[in-house]
Amino acid sequence: MPDSLVPKTVSVLTEGYGLARLKVDALAGLTVAIVALPLSMAIAIASGVTPDRGLYTAIVGGFLVSLLGGSRVQIGGPAGAFIVLVAATGARHGLDGLLLATAMAGVMLVAAGYLRLGQYIKFIPYPVTVGFTAGIAVIIFASQLRDLFGLTLPGSEPGPIVEKIGALGRAADTLNGAAVLTAALTIGIILALRRLRPHWPGMLIAVAAASILVAVLHLPTETIGTRFGGIPRGLPLPTLPPLSFEKAAAVFPDAVSFALLGAIESLLSAVVADGMTGRRHRSSMELIAQGIANLCSALFGGICVTGTIARTATNVRAGGTSPVSGMLHAIFLLLFMLLAAPLASFIPLASLAGVLAIVAWNMIEKPAFMALLRSSYGDAVVLLATFLIVVFRDLTEGIVVGFALGAVLFINRMAKSISVGETKPLEMLQVMSGEEEHPLIADDPDTVIYRISGIFFFGSAATVASVLDRIADQRRNFILDCSEVPFMDSTAANVIEGTLRKAERTGVRFIITGANTQVRRALYQHHVRPPRVLMRASVQAALETIRSENIA
Repeated sequence: MPDSLVPKTVSVLTEGYGLARLKVDALAGLTVAIVALPLSMAIAIASGVTPDRGLYTAIVGGFLVSLLGGSRVQIGGPAGAFIVLVAATGARHGLDGLLLATAMAGVMLVAAGYLRLGQYIKFIPYPVTVGFTAGIAVIIFASQLRDLFGLTLPGSEPGPIVEKIGALGRAADTLNGAAVLTAALTIGIILALRRLRPHWPGMLIAVAAASILVAVLHLPTETIGTRFGGIPRGLPLPTLPPLSFEKAAAVFPDAVSFALLGAIESLLSAVVADGMTGRRHRSSMELIAQGIANLCSALFGGICVTGTIARTATNVRAGGTSPVSGMLHAIFLLLFMLLAAPLASFIPLASLAGVLAIVAWNMIEKPAFMALLRSSYGDAVVLLATFLIVVFRDLTEGIVVGFALGAVLFINRMAKSISVGETKPLEMLQVMSGEEEHPLIADDPDTVIYRISGIFFFGSAATVASVLDRIADQRRNFILDCSEVPFMDSTAANVIEGTLRKAERTGVRFIITGANTQVRRALYQHHVRPPRVLMRASVQAALETIRSENIA
């Protein structure tokens, strides 16, 4: 089995795993579980499902991500980035459709891992990821306004953000002061502890304090118990979601979106973990683990699983050194369900909304967002287009449009980076011959040398073609130096083949110098090869060839 498809758990156990590391990982796992407990329920509620399904996701998915993953410290579970997609899918297709889409996404991720597609995630432009994440954060925050202010809406809450804000504004007279107080208390405790006691589990302490306040003072605000009836004690039995061809076809686009976002989110989280630990993750194995985790999460009634940056960073900072800490985090969450599930009924929804408001604020990479706005016009356009489309249209459209604009921007930059021009003066091109230096055909009126510098591809082909077309038949000898061309695509090779045809018609000798292996392969595939053209290692070698033939 290739090393890239070996889980990191196997590597850790092969190195040797003792009691000392287990103690450290157990403490880290407990720390992460304390953070994940309120967050998993909050994300599930915001996603339109019951809070227990968030815990199922963190327990089943989190355990498998750590057990099978390609990162030593990755923590899996429900993620805020999925809230909008999961909620929309559930609204369109119901819970059965949501579970089926999650399972299908898992199969896609496993296939992507075995096909080694993880390496291509890195080609998503940075402005796209920043704009996408910021857009999701805005949507998450907007989705929590109802519970933050305890508003009562006549009917279901609209999905599109403009309609949502309008409906919430019309319901402003139903504002619940107890909910506002609970949310403010939660946010205030989290921010205060983050500043004064950064190593304390601020989210759990804040939710616990708000729950006690609501219970003791009998504040009139919704809780998990009043809306959902609490959470069960333990995991359900695994069950296959109802499957039919029609249903699978209907949820297929949602499954693709789940798989794409899951791959991006998990691999970005793994990269962040690499930067914190100095290790390197195995992207293909990470995708396989994410796929299996999503498939099994759906079987247990959970929602989408992905690597989570915040919980992974918490694991690293808490001292987690191996996948064991992630597996233990899932076990600790399971113990909570078994032993303390009734306590969850007292958690106010306004408190969980406050937690997600903090999460949304932290998701926005504010320094990066401002830096990209100032960096260049192109990056700013990609960033804002992605951000606005995600917020006002659709997440998948935002990624596609942002990636397309990023690709066009890259092509434009590469096209401008290439240069082509005549090398001067020829007197500088010399070669050793015996004990003396001899200039090689310096100022030879029958020879012209042109050098191409940069990546020669379809974006720059038209510019280079116009230059070559003007000079290909002006001299007896035409030397095209490609020593500074690291890459050439088929469009560029076809341009050179056209120049060669023109040279052949007019009797011009065509010599290509300095072409590396990839450039030669591209040229040969377009029939730019000997004897039609001479290939030499350098301009000096080409000039020596011309000189020797002239002497002869």
